[in-house]
Amino acid sequence: MALPNFLIFGVQKAGTTSIYNYLNQHPQVYVSPRKETDFFGRELVDGVATSQGKAVPQLTRGGRQQILLLADYQALFEGVTDEVAIGEASPNYLFLHQQAVPNIQKYVPEAKLIAVLRNPISRAYSDYLMHVRQVVGNLKPLSEQVETSANSSHTLLKGLYYEGTKHFIETFGSEQVKIFLYDDLRKDAGQLMRDIYNFVGVDSSFEANTSERGQTAQVPKNQSVNKLLQTQNPLRAAVGTVLRTVVSEENRQKLRSRLIDANSQGKEGLPLSDEDRLLLQDYYREDILRLQDLIGRDLSGWLKE
Repeated sequence: MALPNFLIFGVQKAGTTSIYNYLNQHPQVYVSPRKETDFFGRELVDGVATSQGKAVPQLTRGGRQQILLLADYQALFEGVTDEVAIGEASPNYLFLHQQAVPNIQKYVPEAKLIAVLRNPISRAYSDYLMHVRQVVGNLKPLSEQVETSANSSHTLLKGLYYEGTKHFIETFGSEQVKIFLYDDLRKDAGQLMRDIYNFVGVDSSFEANTSERGQTAQVPKNQSVNKLLQTQNPLRAAVGTVLRTVVSEENRQKLRSRLIDANSQGKEGLPLSDEDRLLLQDYYREDILRLQDLIGRDLSGWLKE
């Protein structure tokens, strides 16, 4: 049974969906049909995911079946034929490095490991906008998260790259770990993909169609309308009951998506304030400076944007 020989291990909101799609275009590459399995980021006991010795929930918050068994993880790669590079993208592995690194060592120790890192200030802002869009409960403004919950906010903590990146490099060696920047993707996506193709051992002359980006940041025009569309509520349930008799599930989801899109606007509708930017720069400064020494890239621009 095939298992990955490359993993994208970081980070969320740094173009990994686009890169996943560009990899999928290459005839010598097989990527898991499911992005973000997070399998290696869990505590695994004999190939079964647990949480402090207890079973973890069967479903994600979004309602997807979680990949909890090694057999289920292996099943994601049943479609492999003669592809040279076999991989998956779970950008939470960097954040979950204390669990992910030993699991990767155990199950796919020779896998090539790829991370794409984004200015953590921009990453946190993009993550915050996603939570606004998804109507995450009790969402605090970024400034309040920095001041009151910096040690528990996943939005902030996921931007502290240094320790996790150091752990991956020290464990697997610089030959097996490749660190790219989101800036590289924005500057020349074609060249970045050629570098990745070369790293995973496939024909680097292949030209992926990089004209489309996987995700773009959006915020609701009207949050009250957004809540009606994004959360379970009596009005949505009533409308769903009526539509269910005349419209298929697929078409109902398409209609909901169109309504969400119609109520969406670019991130300029909820800009990052100067105050929040300065607070985030102070919060991430030391980590950025340590990271740039670790990976040998000038990251001073991250503190000036």
